[in-house]
Amino acid sequence: MKIQPVILCGGAGTRIWPQSNRNLPKQFIDWGGWTLFDKTLNRVKSSIFTYPIITTNYKYLKLVIKHLKKNKIKKYRVILEPFKKNTGPAILASTLLDEIKNDQPMIFFTSDNLIDKANEFNKSINLNKKNLTNKNIFIFGIKPKSPSSEYGYFLVQKNSKKLKRVVKFIEKPNKRKAKIIYNKKGLMNSGMFYARKDSIIEHFKRYQAKIFKHCKNSYYKAKLYKKVYYLNKKEFGKIKEISFDYAILEKSKNVNGIKLNIDIKDLGNWKEIGNFFKKNNTRKELTKNTFNRPWGKYINLYSGKGFLLKELIVYPKSSISLQKHNYRSERWTITSGHPKITLNKKKFFKKPNETIFIPKGAVHRIENFFNDPVKIIEVQIGTILKETDIIRYKDIYNRV
Repeated sequence: MKIQPVILCGGAGTRIWPQSNRNLPKQFIDWGGWTLFDKTLNRVKSSIFTYPIITTNYKYLKLVIKHLKKNKIKKYRVILEPFKKNTGPAILASTLLDEIKNDQPMIFFTSDNLIDKANEFNKSINLNKKNLTNKNIFIFGIKPKSPSSEYGYFLVQKNSKKLKRVVKFIEKPNKRKAKIIYNKKGLMNSGMFYARKDSIIEHFKRYQAKIFKHCKNSYYKAKLYKKVYYLNKKEFGKIKEISFDYAILEKSKNVNGIKLNIDIKDLGNWKEIGNFFKKNNTRKELTKNTFNRPWGKYINLYSGKGFLLKELIVYPKSSISLQKHNYRSERWTITSGHPKITLNKKKFFKKPNETIFIPKGAVHRIENFFNDPVKIIEVQIGTILKETDIIRYKDIYNRV
């Protein structure tokens, strides 16, 4: 029996665009002829899978259909949620389709992960298919390269069937706990799940009876039109918003972990996106797009529709001018150093991994008083993304 792929595609991408819902979520951002959703759709074209099911909401329906056509996927189903209720209800709704058999193996992907070595990943999926039962759930974990406080983890131990049972889930830990988890060989939670239809349904009946009731009613009262299931608004509105992890995984005693020896990139913040483009641009491209300034330099990493991604490097004892922009806003993610930030009348220091939003028209400045360079991933958002859109008020290099 082939595996039923389900693609969860309802996320708003608020980690990238926290100030506005007018911007595209990360799965639909065009990174030069491809999107993360495109990559996911192409991954499920493998012969081990049957047609894809996509769960999304009204806002993204046209985009989903557009990308399905672009990737020449003719057979599919779309489950349209009237409200965002997180991954728990989304996963349950996708299992309720009458056309899916009870013992059908189902795999649940997020639409915004970039997976390296897709063939090796698919091999691991197929290999573990024989271990699926009507009672268990599998999750995929990645061995971390170093301790990190930016991801969720789980710990496993071998059981009598030589499977690795999950014994503990850990939400994003602090740095101290991340080191302990790393030493205990904890795995990073990939956010991908694998189970049979009947197992998912039985888990919801046992642990989330109300969600199951309203989700089932919403499905049976749904309207099907051109391969799209429009879930019933009234019934779906009664469902509480909850992730699959909280709703099921952390309650079940029958969750197993699958270790993947592949690299999965979660392009969920501008730091990760910046690192991705730095690694994937050639040295020649990076040199060509590097611009020197009295205070340091900046590197243009990627130019997208309505935004520009760059890295700023502010040298020790240096400062950009006190300035503002009329046509763009900016979002900064500090990757190293301890810059002093001026934002209108406020002044404060920032640490690595902290972010700050610079609204259009706000007067701002970056100062580096220390002996190490300050590095910042900057995304500019606006109608004019050129150096001409700088109005300087004060500058130690006499550029006012």
